[in-house]
Amino acid sequence: MLKNLWKKKTSLVVGIDIGSHSAKAVLINQGTEGYVLEAIATELMPRGAIIDREIQDIEAVGKVIAKLRNKITASATQAAAAVSGQTVITKVIYMDVSLNEQELASQIEIEADSLIPYPLDEVSLDFEPLDVNESDPTKINVLLSAARTESVEARVSALEAGGFTTKVVDVESYAVSRSYDLVLPLLPDDAVDKTVAIVDIGAMMTLFSVTHAGEHLYSRDQMFGGEQYTRSIVSYYNKSFEEAEAAKVSRDLPPNYTFEVLAPFHTVLVQQIRRAIQMFLTSSGKDKIDYLVISGGCAQVEGIHELLNEELGIHTVIANPFSHMAVSSSINEQELNQTASQYMVAAGLALRSFSTWHI
Repeated sequence: MLKNLWKKKTSLVVGIDIGSHSAKAVLINQGTEGYVLEAIATELMPRGAIIDREIQDIEAVGKVIAKLRNKITASATQAAAAVSGQTVITKVIYMDVSLNEQELASQIEIEADSLIPYPLDEVSLDFEPLDVNESDPTKINVLLSAARTESVEARVSALEAGGFTTKVVDVESYAVSRSYDLVLPLLPDDAVDKTVAIVDIGAMMTLFSVTHAGEHLYSRDQMFGGEQYTRSIVSYYNKSFEEAEAAKVSRDLPPNYTFEVLAPFHTVLVQQIRRAIQMFLTSSGKDKIDYLVISGGCAQVEGIHELLNEELGIHTVIANPFSHMAVSSSINEQELNQTASQYMVAAGLALRSFSTWHI
């Protein structure tokens, strides 16, 4: 039986990015002149509550989400979260163009057993018809997405524990790609027709996602994140993990930290992104990445913008999905501009209020 990951919208949805280091929430409305950022919040996640993108302690995560709800607004009752990692599978498959949606669902359910490397009773499936196949007009391209049901249900339970009704469980790479339109104004005018990579660097994982002319092409997770930088600070300066995190954000570190911890982290970061780009180019047949957008907590690490411009030779910008939005008077805009890059996933999830499907 198909279990919907995507559902139709009926009211505003709070986008909640549940990460291993923190949970972030965004509430977006739609005004007469475009989107309006109504509320934004972040809360630290207890260490160990989430490991390798999987929720280990639903009660602890639920308490964090409840704090987010109190910061956002008590009147917001519906939320969207996302699954990610190795247990999430997306594929474009080809089906008979004459099938209606019900027939398509039945046919996909029959064929899913050979497409998904997990027992079907352990996964949640959904699909979206895309467009007619260019090579064979008798076929339609269909996006099939699958996630381990336990991952989906854990997020639903955590949101419910935090006081929300789950409206959508999305796929993280789609949420990031949905935010692409929000950061497009930060890029040169021709970016709308170019190949743009979004590199979302979290605490433990980096999501590399590519869009061409507004169409999501590719995504891949890598085991790399800002926690490596934090651990270097812990090791070099005999700090606790919490002290190291605070020092990383405030840059309250000894003068020689630039050579001892920052430069080595920069080197590894460039290697990771260069490798991700090469894997994409090899698999896609594309010649190059035209523009690079950096998001996530690590986007604020000192010198990253200049480093990537220089080392990769690709025009790079730091993401701010709210740069061209009206902002509620209750939000501190100076603080928002300093942290906006962290909210790409949450902003993409919040946009599910206005779109039925993934993009």
